[in-house]
Amino acid sequence: MNLDGETNLKLKKTDESTLNLDGDEEFQGFKGEVRCEDPNANLYSFIGNLVYDNLVHSLGPQQILLRDSKLRNTPFIYGVVIFSGHDTKVMQNATDPPSKRSRIERKMDKIIYLLFSVLVTLALIGAIVFGIRTKFHMEDWWYLRPDEPSPYFDPNQLHLAVFLQFVTALIMYGYLIPISLYVSIEIVKVLQAMFINQDTHMYYEELDKPASARTSNLNEELGQVDTILSDKTGTLTCNQMEFLKCSIAGVSYGIGVTEVERATAKRLQKSIAGIDVFHSNETDAFLTGETGVEMMEKPHIKGFNFKDDRLMNWNWLSQPQSAIIGMFFRILAICQTAIPEEDHMGNVQYEAESPDEGAFVVAAREFGFKFFKRTQTSVFLRETLDPTGKYVEREYKLLNLLEFNSTRKRMSVVMKDENEQIFLFCKGADSVIFERLSKAGREYEEATKVHLAKYGDAGLRTLALAYRKLDEAAYADWNDLFIKAKTTIGPDRELKLDEAADSIERELILVGATAVEDKLQSGVPECIDKLALAGLKIWVLTGDKMETAINIGFACSLLRQDMKQIIVSLDNPEVTAAGDLNNKEAFLKVCKESILEQLTRGHQEVSVDAGSDAVYALVIDGKALGYALEDDMKEKFLQLAIRCASVICCRVSPKQKALVTRLVKEGKGRTTLAVGDGANDVGMIQEADIGVGISGVEGMQAVMASDFAIAQFRFLERLLIVHGHWCYKRISTMVCYFFYKNIMFGLTLFYFQAYSNFTGQTLYNDWFMSLFNVFFTSLPVLALGVFEQDVSADICLEFPTIYQQGPKNMFFSWARIERWIANGVSSSIIVFFLTVNIFQHHAFRESGETAGFEVLGATMYTVIIWAVNCQIALATSYFTWIQHVTIWGSISLWYIFLMIYGVINPVISSTAYMVFIETLAPSPIFWLTTLVVGLACNLPYFVLSVFQRQFWPMDHHIIQEIKYLKRDTEDPEMWAKEMKKAVEKAKIGFTARFEATIKQVRSKVHRRQTNKKHSHDSHELQ
Repeated sequence: MNLDGETNLKLKKTDESTLNLDGDEEFQGFKGEVRCEDPNANLYSFIGNLVYDNLVHSLGPQQILLRDSKLRNTPFIYGVVIFSGHDTKVMQNATDPPSKRSRIERKMDKIIYLLFSVLVTLALIGAIVFGIRTKFHMEDWWYLRPDEPSPYFDPNQLHLAVFLQFVTALIMYGYLIPISLYVSIEIVKVLQAMFINQDTHMYYEELDKPASARTSNLNEELGQVDTILSDKTGTLTCNQMEFLKCSIAGVSYGIGVTEVERATAKRLQKSIAGIDVFHSNETDAFLTGETGVEMMEKPHIKGFNFKDDRLMNWNWLSQPQSAIIGMFFRILAICQTAIPEEDHMGNVQYEAESPDEGAFVVAAREFGFKFFKRTQTSVFLRETLDPTGKYVEREYKLLNLLEFNSTRKRMSVVMKDENEQIFLFCKGADSVIFERLSKAGREYEEATKVHLAKYGDAGLRTLALAYRKLDEAAYADWNDLFIKAKTTIGPDRELKLDEAADSIERELILVGATAVEDKLQSGVPECIDKLALAGLKIWVLTGDKMETAINIGFACSLLRQDMKQIIVSLDNPEVTAAGDLNNKEAFLKVCKESILEQLTRGHQEVSVDAGSDAVYALVIDGKALGYALEDDMKEKFLQLAIRCASVICCRVSPKQKALVTRLVKEGKGRTTLAVGDGANDVGMIQEADIGVGISGVEGMQAVMASDFAIAQFRFLERLLIVHGHWCYKRISTMVCYFFYKNIMFGLTLFYFQAYSNFTGQTLYNDWFMSLFNVFFTSLPVLALGVFEQDVSADICLEFPTIYQQGPKNMFFSWARIERWIANGVSSSIIVFFLTVNIFQHHAFRESGETAGFEVLGATMYTVIIWAVNCQIALATSYFTWIQHVTIWGSISLWYIFLMIYGVINPVISSTAYMVFIETLAPSPIFWLTTLVVGLACNLPYFVLSVFQRQFWPMDHHIIQEIKYLKRDTEDPEMWAKEMKKAVEKAKIGFTARFEATIKQVRSKVHRRQTNKKHSHDSHELQ
């Protein structure tokens, strides 16, 4: 398990005082005492001491193995358990999995409560009216035998009669509450999940993994997502770094094109026509790479995708600055903590603490500086300094290692070569390295800065490399200081170590800079761009350091060069000064005030530029986030984050990921989706409304905790924009239709009760009522829920703004629900009173007799079957043979049932005996009533639908009409115009980057033309 999300090797080492203990015999008499901090959730720190041989030795994170760590390069270890059970950091970061239900289901419960209230009210009204009529009119009802009344009609036991009538009414009007809706929804959701699982567009052939809907409860929730919270490593990236470019001695090497450049170039080439400036050499170079060389999709060497004949095949030896180039490669090979593994063929593979470090040693190996062996005190290289390929083995003694951390932003090694010369090799963030250069070491600074800016714009991760030569005396003095700091006991140990390191990492000589590409998963920039155009917000929550997270933000177009960054961090002089005072309360107060000030300043900056086109990104690290998530500050943090186009949280723990997710979910009140691939993402996945696990290389913990599983991040585009939109539209329409048909059916029973003194006499045969939701109206609504498509999958992707119908809840808003309920009420009124009026005063049989209530009930039931099935036909946009079979088959099934059931013994069929064959079928008025009343029920819905499509059409209405009239092929300009409209104004993604680039180019063209005009006017004046 990797709690910080990184699968790369974490270098752990024993305390130097126990190096001589190497077996069971040595440990037999071992006695020691560990004194340490209380259990906490912080993954990146540990404060403790080991008391051994009457000496106190400091313990840090390098001496601690977290629970479920896997050993590499050693068969076993001797250790002592410090924390166990719920005290371990993995348990400290765990969160209780919440129960998840979709918003539609939660709102559906409220509607059920409302309908139940209506049911009780109607039953109560009926019972009260029945009680009054029974008390005052029972003596007039001779047919009920007033002299021997039953308990149901006994005025002397009025309370019992009223109660029995109330219970009868509750049972009779129970059709107002669609109990079968829950069963139908479960069936539909299971079938929808099967379609998601079988979607070949989300099948990852390389790993043979299809998409998997691990729960069917949240299908429709996929269509209402507002914010996506994503892990970085293994989710957006492949966790695979590739050495792509470098700058050495002020010269840029490497002619590859990054994925970011390639994606942007595709966009530029599509819209290049009207902009003259794009004919310039500068832009041609951008479109094709520096010399137009496209890199291999799959490089032959893992971690090395470099191509430039000036350096390859030992051609660097003939370069003018070959000595500096050699120093550059030597720094790559030595300034690292990787562990080599050499096989019997002499091939060397590396296990590195970070993937970019692995890429550096691989690059050094390919350039002729092969790192092949490491001991506790030395690094061994095979250096090839001859074009023939002959190498020389050299040993470099490691004197000191100054480790990388988020504060220092650099790493250094002090080493002694075979000539007894001492060097300090340093690599780190360019801002940190440049401020530590000597005057003589700044020769290539300006050129390197230009190259770094270009690399950053291309989405590459950059580091600057420098060195310093030390004399023996200076090193000896510094080493004494360093050892003293290293053996310090107490919380200021790290501070003293940083101060000691800072004192020697000065007067550096700049050599160059590296540029590696953190290989994004295939299709990630395009997916993010499509999600942004669909109006979704994307937050990145990563355990990686800030620089890495920012570079990935550029690589996948969450960030761009013209975007203003608001960085919230505790890395500032005020906090550092407070830490020196060793006053914990004062330190915490300063930290909190610093974060509050930074958040306030961020709000002010965004407010100042509110009316402009300025775009902001918020970047916050884990320590600052800990304060920002406190109760008195989290609302301010959330509001600032909402106002920014991109949000990147780095160096966050698993628990912080879950807390941020909870803050967004509860603070915005919108649907959140969390996506991750590792155990460190489980809390976030469980906390979000929807959890998506990526079945990558980090195990199955995220997948097992998720609601949906996909193999690649790019499949999220289809899962949300296609399946999410379909499922939301299907379930919303299905639920509304269910309420409509049950209200329509149930209210006719209530109206008939008013005609029959609320006696409990039913209008319909018992079997008619029992089978209404089971046979005659169930299949069409199931077909709607499973197969309905307002637009095709391709249209969903071409017109991503259609997705916003879900987050805006356009199909299940209270207004829409009220319209469907009103439709049911009006239809029930039309069906009942129109049918009663037709039958009440007209002869129905040839003998002149009027129709009985069994004829009225059968006719009215037939009208309802036609009306509700035609209603679902009007609500359906996508017809296949399945829709036709279910709709018209359900109507046919009613007539077949009525004929068969009508010939059964009247003891069983009761009021339905021969009612169709002898009474209804021969009567023209029955067929005419069915036609007229059925049309009258559906006419209001039809008229309103036509009116809406004509005057207030929705997005899918316009697209449906264009497709039906084939205007997409006959009028491509109109189709392109509609496509341009059908996107949300995105601030992230390469479409936004492209538009920003176009804007900059047009501005540049305008300035050039203005300058030319001024120059021409000045020339004429002269």
